[in-house]
Amino acid sequence: MAPRLHAISADSHVTEPETAYATIDRAFAHRAPVRATRPRQGAVMVVDPDGPGERIVPIGRVATAGRTHVDKPDGWDWDELHPGGFDPVARLDEMTRDGCAAEVVYPTVGMVLCNHPDRAYQRACFEAYNRWLAEWCATDPTRLVGIGQTAARDPDEAIADLGAIRALGLRGVMLPGFPGRHDWHHPDWDPFWAAVADLGIPASFHILTSGEGTRWRGPGMNGFLGVIHANQDLLGALVLGGVLARHPRLRIVCVEADAGWVPHFTFRMDTLYARHRHWVGRSDPGLATRDPGAVHADLPRPPSTYFHEQVYVTFQDDEVALRSIAMLNPERLMWANDHPHSDATWPDSERVRRRFADLVDAPTLERILRTNCASLYGLDPSV
Repeated sequence: MAPRLHAISADSHVTEPETAYATIDRAFAHRAPVRATRPRQGAVMVVDPDGPGERIVPIGRVATAGRTHVDKPDGWDWDELHPGGFDPVARLDEMTRDGCAAEVVYPTVGMVLCNHPDRAYQRACFEAYNRWLAEWCATDPTRLVGIGQTAARDPDEAIADLGAIRALGLRGVMLPGFPGRHDWHHPDWDPFWAAVADLGIPASFHILTSGEGTRWRGPGMNGFLGVIHANQDLLGALVLGGVLARHPRLRIVCVEADAGWVPHFTFRMDTLYARHRHWVGRSDPGLATRDPGAVHADLPRPPSTYFHEQVYVTFQDDEVALRSIAMLNPERLMWANDHPHSDATWPDSERVRRRFADLVDAPTLERILRTNCASLYGLDPSV
């Protein structure tokens, strides 16, 4: 029996085909991402082919929901991928199989593009992608909820990008881990955050968009283990830098970094702020003048209150979060299936969701599986 169409995934993905960049600015047409097949990887997208920032996105490795790499050590080829990664009609069928009434859709190639050093090239790719994604989601806009991208080269341009994203009918914006100027908590970005709040567009930070994996010690699996740290770093900067306090209507989404760490993280922010705020970053009286983003803000409330009120956190099967629900804000917790990525619960999400029912009460679970996400993105309640 097919699962009931009820849950809303707060984090799912497309696997962008070449056509996602078909309308790229002609100045960058020769550098548009292209598909290829590589040994030991299978299907790949080549970002900036033959250009100064060439990157490989191993689609045949990462877009493998419901599969195991033991079965296909050389990776899956293009004709073996889940068609819903690039075909919206097929995607609707895959959603039905997983019991999802709607999915919030993030990029795959676009995550790698967030780390590209050429911001002009980034923006050209993102503008083309946003147009393609809007058309993709238009197949069924009640079920396919698109998240646009901006290169965030500077605040004014990023504000213009927000307007374009909104005009396309996309429901949120995914930001690169590092903007093109200063950092996200710097006062120069306050007009941008004000625009995000005024437009009611949730701003998302997804794992693997801050250059994660380039600085962790040890074997490759340790880098995988540490991908959540960049998101923690970002959120700490937004809270302690006073961004959330200055913009109380701002809504930030922490995507695919799990949630079980939140109770300790917010406890630690409160403790350190209470004990050390009078001297950490304040011992150099000229620091605030030289670098306004380097000194923490004077917060009228404990840091944790801003996090719990303004930060939404997505997770797939992190039961630690549900077992710690008393130390979280359940109205800011959102389930996701991550389809078609290799961390996905698809096509067995119904079984995962049934396990959740043993950990939290029914009204709380309803918020986590559906209501929180629907409210955040203004979805039709009948979806």
